[in-house]
Amino acid sequence: MPSERPFIIVAIDGGAAAGKSSTAQALSGRHQLLHVDTGSFYRTLTLYLLKRGIRPDEPGRIGKALSNPAVATELRGREARMAIDGEVPGEELRSGEVNAQVSGFAAEPVVREFLLDYQRGQAEFARANGFSGLVMEGRDIGSVIFPGADFRFFLEADSGARSRRRSDQGQEDSIEARDRIDSRRQSAPLICPEGAIRIDTTEMSLEEVIEKVSALIQSKTA
Repeated sequence: MPSERPFIIVAIDGGAAAGKSSTAQALSGRHQLLHVDTGSFYRTLTLYLLKRGIRPDEPGRIGKALSNPAVATELRGREARMAIDGEVPGEELRSGEVNAQVSGFAAEPVVREFLLDYQRGQAEFARANGFSGLVMEGRDIGSVIFPGADFRFFLEADSGARSRRRSDQGQEDSIEARDRIDSRRQSAPLICPEGAIRIDTTEMSLEEVIEKVSALIQSKTA
């Protein structure tokens, strides 16, 4: 999928169920971008640690467990999937237990440090696989991972709307509790990066959000 356009990086931040994943997936197809869901990376590590009986309040054990696992990236369609010790988890990443614990693990500096270079390395992975760029979603993409991204968006919605979206997806997710942990953690808190384009999706349809973000990208890359 070669392109004459310059390689671009699109950063999408926001809280749970604000519309990041669906928007990023759509942008991936429209603009030939590698889709990187960093939340799935944290979920993969959360599942890995939980299976070893480790809890978020055990930084010493977390650091020891993360001292030697083999981490790689597998391409599934246009999506980058994290493989740890040769395994790429599936639906279990969205289990109630992972939902309840992922923010606790993500707040630990040792976990964020472990993933920092891996996440930034997805840009080279995208180039190597012929993409025109990448769209990366998470909570600190525009502030920490790619502060110099070509496009930085911050999606938000009120907690009621986001809880309903999770329920419609058949998932259990403590939206407000996760927001509190993610926003107050000392290491790379959830914030709207200075200069990012802020979009409130509460009253917007998914298609409206996609069209707005896509139009902004198209206007500067056409």
